[in-house]
Amino acid sequence: MRIKENMKRNIKSLIGFTLRATDGEVGKVKEFYFDDETWTIRYLIVDTGNWLSGRVVLISPQALLAPDGEGKTFPINLTREQIKNSPDINTDIPVSRQEEIKLHSYYPWVNYWAPGYLGGMGPMTDSGVLSEQRKEEQGEDKHLRSTNKVTGYTIKASDGKIGTLEDFLVDVSWKIDFILIDTGHWFPGKKVLLSPDMIKEIDWATELVVVDTTVAHVKNSPEYDPKQELTEVYRLVLHDHYHRLVSKNYH
Repeated sequence: MRIKENMKRNIKSLIGFTLRATDGEVGKVKEFYFDDETWTIRYLIVDTGNWLSGRVVLISPQALLAPDGEGKTFPINLTREQIKNSPDINTDIPVSRQEEIKLHSYYPWVNYWAPGYLGGMGPMTDSGVLSEQRKEEQGEDKHLRSTNKVTGYTIKASDGKIGTLEDFLVDVSWKIDFILIDTGHWFPGKKVLLSPDMIKEIDWATELVVVDTTVAHVKNSPEYDPKQELTEVYRLVLHDHYHRLVSKNYH
């Protein structure tokens, strides 16, 4: 399922959406999981409430039909019985590749990690596929990341801290297009967008994200208003702003 272009695409605005199966309501979206290599949303985490005694289920965007932005509803091509009998995944701990394999064996979903499936990723090289196969052969887990847990991480430029991660903006294929940074007391009241491509490294233990830019460049970047639609004009201005930094550094 692809998000409609005219829908709000920031993750926080989608929290609380109702998930509706072909035969009734399933629950409400609690958070999202993305993989930390391609920065693509892989699952909606849905709290089933009283229906399944508070059980939380993982639903792939592949199951979603056309969303109802006004009604805040995500229709899905599954029945309540299918969801009820699905593998019970513990979301209190990191979700492993082994648990994902259980889900994708049960549901008619394409494995996004399989060779030939792009799903927001670029083409995989032969060596990349081999590496992934070896990981699975060795039983190595590949963990997903929770949007809720990553929210609030400190963002650090090459020469100092610039703010905290406040939200995620996704494109029509559920790839995280931008991360929204609240500059807080660093640049009071200003919010800016950065592409995940600018991330140099993430220290998951200390909740620190290091980005390939400078404090000054972020301070002078185009301000983003979360209440406004993300226009193509703004995208071009943002791209031009950071492209000038890249050009300056490499010429």
